[in-house]
Amino acid sequence: MSRRRRSSSGDEGGSWMDTYGDMVTLLLTFFVMLYSMSSLNQQKWEIFVKSIIPNAGTADTEQVAINQEVGAGQYDVTGSMDTDMEPPQGIEMDKLYLALAQELEEAGVAGAAVSRGDGYTFVVFEDQAFFAGDSSVLTDEAKGVLDIFCNVITPVTEEIGQIDILGHTSQGTPDHPNNPRTDRLLSSMRSAEVAAYIQEKNIIEPEKLVGISYGQFRPVDTFETREGRAKNRRVELLILDDGVDLRSMNEYYDEYYSGVNADTTIVTEGNGEAFSEVGESPEGAASAIPEDEIQEKAGETEAE
Repeated sequence: MSRRRRSSSGDEGGSWMDTYGDMVTLLLTFFVMLYSMSSLNQQKWEIFVKSIIPNAGTADTEQVAINQEVGAGQYDVTGSMDTDMEPPQGIEMDKLYLALAQELEEAGVAGAAVSRGDGYTFVVFEDQAFFAGDSSVLTDEAKGVLDIFCNVITPVTEEIGQIDILGHTSQGTPDHPNNPRTDRLLSSMRSAEVAAYIQEKNIIEPEKLVGISYGQFRPVDTFETREGRAKNRRVELLILDDGVDLRSMNEYYDEYYSGVNADTTIVTEGNGEAFSEVGESPEGAASAIPEDEIQEKAGETEAE
């Protein structure tokens, strides 16, 4: 009796088709994804690759965007100091404020107050738009000002004990305080952006850069106007001499706004006129904060 030939199973015939179909589908999905990403830049591609292969790439792929502006490109934190700048020579810490004021004045930067106190130099930028609203991205104006700052302090970085970078926000709606979490995080990111910008210059030890966030609670102008809010979105730089005893930040603020250091405070007008000699204010520039402004700022500090 002849044996009946066993027919091949339908399941065996279809199993390879299922695998093949899955592979083709995955390939199609992959190429569609590549096409959709064809307009992205290299940084975003590296971030994508790292999400698939964690150990791939370099440290640059770990700098994920945390301060992306809507409709704007990602800000590259790496600063590029103007190669035409030459650091001032022979600066002492007691004369640093004069050198800073002179360079800012010659560069046309107005409204920068540079003050010398006991063991510290306090730099306040009130008329510069460092940030757009709800953003921690440094503006081109801010980067230009920071380039000047870094260039001037380069010769004395060994004599600097610490640079406190004070980040501030503004209250978007005058009668409605900011969300506490958003407010604090944004001011922290602003001080961190400035710290990172300075650190990338490789002119000072990173551990000497300290970021501090104040949120909306130390305004220098009104919340009612666009101009006032722009001034409040700012940073301040407190440069401490090496070896001095650290004090409360309130003491530094009180000294500055009370006018104790008025004789060693220069407010630039940005008229481009150089000092006739080190130690003199440029012609037409204010040599100290106006008295009415001192009283107003002192009152604000006491009310906080």
